[in-house]
Amino acid sequence: LQLVESGGGLVQPGGSLRLSCAASTLLMDNYVIGWFRQAPGKEREGVSCISRSSRSTDYLDSVKGRFIVSRDNAKKSVYLQMNSLKPEDTAVYYCAARTREAYGGSCNGPIDEIDYGYWGQGTQVTVSS
Repeated sequence: LQLVESGGGLVQPGGSLRLSCAASTLLMDNYVIGWFRQAPGKEREGVSCISRSSRSTDYLDSVKGRFIVSRDNAKKSVYLQMNSLKPEDTAVYYCAARTREAYGGSCNGPIDEIDYGYWGQGTQVTVSS
C-alpha cells in the first residue's frame, strides 16, 4: 500500500488548508488511517485518526475543534481539513495506515506511530505571516 499526501503549503495564521492522502491500491478501505506531524526539532505526534467506516475518529487535543478528518473509500482518499491554523501547526504532515489490529478497529486509543506500518512521504505545512 502506497500513500501520497498533498495539499500542504504556506498559509497565514487563521487560514485553512485541506490535506489529502491518496492510496495506490484498492486496499485503503481495509485500514484505519492516521495523520501525524513532525515539527523541526520535535518528535512526530499523532494528530488524527479515522476508522475504516468513518464512525470513529479522534484528534490531538490541540487541534480539536479546528481539524476535521474524513475519508472517501470509493476515491481511496482520506482528508484533513485544517482550520484556524496557528504557527504551532507548522510541521511536515504524514498520513499512515494502521497495520496493528487494535481497539476493535476504532480510534478509541492513542494515535501511536508504532501501530502504523505504511507511510506517505509527507507534505509541508507552514503557518506564518
